[in-house]
Amino acid sequence: MNDLGDAHLRSWALRFLTLLAADPGDQLAWLGEQAVGTGSVVDEVLLLCRTWEGLVERGVGEQATLRGTRAIGRRLGDYADAPHTGLWADELAAEPVWGDVRSLARQCLLTELGDWRQPLPRADS
Repeated sequence: MNDLGDAHLRSWALRFLTLLAADPGDQLAWLGEQAVGTGSVVDEVLLLCRTWEGLVERGVGEQATLRGTRAIGRRLGDYADAPHTGLWADELAAEPVWGDVRSLARQCLLTELGDWRQPLPRADS
């Protein structure tokens, strides 16, 4: 992949990790009135995990962050197999998996950027 493509993928992954790392109230505010299904979010998180693997292979991401994204993938592994018909907003506080993902995403951002507190991405990005 070219440098521009890798930079774009890394930026996308870090924005998504920022959303996953945010406090639940901030996540809900970011979601606003959007009806985002949990299944879609799980699929996107697992894509993020696979994407980060490729970035590390090409020397664009930190190996320590890869350990974090792999941990996120493992944590969501069983959860991904369950049927998801609800909205992510409803599951953020109710499902412990999202607290675990939040903690792991924060660690990834600490490793990659030095601080997990990043501005949330624009809701349309």
